[in-house]
Amino acid sequence: MNTSITNEPAGKRMRRGSVILTDRLCEKRVAKRVKFYDRKCPGLYVSITTAGVATFSFKFTDPETGKQRTGWLGVHNPETFTVEDARSKVYGLRGTGASAIAETFRDRKVRQAKRGKTVDEIIEERIAWMNTPVRKPDGEMRPRIETWENVASHLRRFISPRLGKKIASEVTKHDIATLSNDIVAGKLGVPSVANARHMRRAASGLFNWAAEAGRDYVTASPCVNLPKLDPEHPRTRVLTEDEIRTFWHGLDRDDLPWDRRTRLALKFELVTMLRSNELLSAHREELFDLDGEHPRFDVPLKRVKKRRVIQQPLSDLAVEIIREALTSDEQQYVFASPLGDQPMNRKVMATALRGTKRKNGKVKTPGICELLGLKPFTPHDLRRTAATLAGDLGFDDAWIAKCLDHAASKKSEQIVPTVTGKVYNHSKRMKEKRAVLDGVAAELRRIIGQPMAQAETGLRLVA
Repeated sequence: MNTSITNEPAGKRMRRGSVILTDRLCEKRVAKRVKFYDRKCPGLYVSITTAGVATFSFKFTDPETGKQRTGWLGVHNPETFTVEDARSKVYGLRGTGASAIAETFRDRKVRQAKRGKTVDEIIEERIAWMNTPVRKPDGEMRPRIETWENVASHLRRFISPRLGKKIASEVTKHDIATLSNDIVAGKLGVPSVANARHMRRAASGLFNWAAEAGRDYVTASPCVNLPKLDPEHPRTRVLTEDEIRTFWHGLDRDDLPWDRRTRLALKFELVTMLRSNELLSAHREELFDLDGEHPRFDVPLKRVKKRRVIQQPLSDLAVEIIREALTSDEQQYVFASPLGDQPMNRKVMATALRGTKRKNGKVKTPGICELLGLKPFTPHDLRRTAATLAGDLGFDDAWIAKCLDHAASKKSEQIVPTVTGKVYNHSKRMKEKRAVLDGVAAELRRIIGQPMAQAETGLRLVA
C-alpha cells in the first residue's frame, strides 16, 4: 500500500486536473480530504478522507430540474469494489438515460432517509396509523386497531426507553431478545413473562409494519427466531362460598369509599359472566324485556373481545342489579360514572378491588379486597368463579363457554368441527345460556342467603 501523502487542496473539483483513477491512487494517504475526478469516465470521482476511506460518487445533471446532482456509488475495496467496478456501474447507469439515472439516485436518497428513522419515530407513526378512524363492519368509524392504546403502552413502556434512539434498521434480533430477557428478569419493573410476550407482539407488529412496501423503514423484522419464553401459568383464583358471601354482603356496606354503581358492576360481572369492558358501558337501548319472561342484554360488537354481538340472557338477580343502578328515567347508562351520565373507566372495577396508592407507595384509598379481608382477586376472577359454580351444578362445558363468549371446541367429549361454529351454527343457544345463568343466580342466592356475621371492626352492614 502506498503511504505517501499528497497536498492537493480539499474540495476543489478542477476537471482540467482530472486523472486516470487507479486502485493505487484510491489507497493514497492524504493530509486533507481530497477528490480525484476520473479522466476516462467523466462525472466519476473518488473522495479520499484522512482516515484512508475512498468513496466513489457520480455527478450528473437532473433533467427535471436542470441542476447538477451527485449520486453515491460505494466505498472502494480492492477485493469487492474497485475502480473498474465503479466505472462499470456508471456506464450501466448511463445506458438507462439521464432521467433513469436521476430517478435511481432519487429513490435511493428517499430509501436512505426512511432507513435513517429512529425507533421512536416509527413508533409514533405506527400509533398514529393504528389510531386512524376507519369504517368498521357495523358502519361506525373507529380506530383502525381498536386495541391501539394497549399496543401503544407496550411500545412506549418497554421498547422506547431501551431502543427508541436507535436507527430502526439497525435494531437486531439480539436487541429484542435482550430486552425480552430483561423484562422477565425484572430489570424494567416487576418480573413478568406476560409483559415480555406483550412486548414481543408489539415489536413484531411494529417492525413488520415498518418493512411493508411503501414504508421500507427496515428491510426485515428483527423479531424472528427469538428464544421461546417460559409458559405462562393461567390464573386459577376462584372465590369460595364463604368469600362470595363476604364479598356480596360487604359490597352493601355504606361506609366503603367506592361508588355504589362500581360495586353493583362487580356484582353484575359475577352474575352475568360478562367482561368488564362489555358491561360497564351498558346502555338502556341495549336492554330488552326487563319486565317480561326473557330479559336480555345485547352487547354491541365494538365492545366485545371477538368483535361479535353478544346476546346475554339476564337472570332475575341481574335484573335486580340493573333496576338498582338505574336511579332515574333520564339516566341512559346503567353503570353511569359519578362524573355524569357516561360510562365509567374500563379499569375502575379492578382499581376498586385493589385500591390506589400515592407516588411514595403509601395507600391512598384501600381496596375492597383489603377492606373485606379477602385474598386479592380481579374482576376476571369473578367470571371464573361464576363459570366454576355452573360447572359444579352439572351444566355442559359448551353451554358455559357460550355464556363466557368462548369458542367451544368440545361438547360431551365430542370434538365439534371449527367450521360448524363459524359457518353453520349461528344460534345464540339462548335457552342453554339462560338455563346456566338462572342456575348460577339461584346458587348465588343460596350462598348469600346465609346471614353474615357482624364485622369485627364494628362497621354497620346495610340490610
